[in-house]
Amino acid sequence: MNDRIVIDPEIQHGKPVIRGTRVPVARIVGGLAGGMTIEEITREYEIAVDDVFAALNFAAEIIAAEQFHPLPLHQAA
Repeated sequence: MNDRIVIDPEIQHGKPVIRGTRVPVARIVGGLAGGMTIEEITREYEIAVDDVFAALNFAAEIIAAEQFHPLPLHQAA
C-alpha cells in the first residue's frame, strides 16, 4: 500500500485520503476523469504531484484486486 494514502475512520468516514489532508482519492481520480489537469488538481487541493500519482496508483491497485463476474447479455424482445 502507498504511504501517501491513509484510511482512518475519523477522516472522511474512512474513505482513502491523501495523508495530512482531507482530500479523498475519489475526488482526485474523479477530477482527472472529468478533465482537470494534474496542475489544476495540485492547485485546487494544495497537494503534490506525487500525491496525484499515489491516488491513481491506489485506484489501480483496488481495481486490480477486484474480481469481476461477467453478466449474461440479454437482448431486448
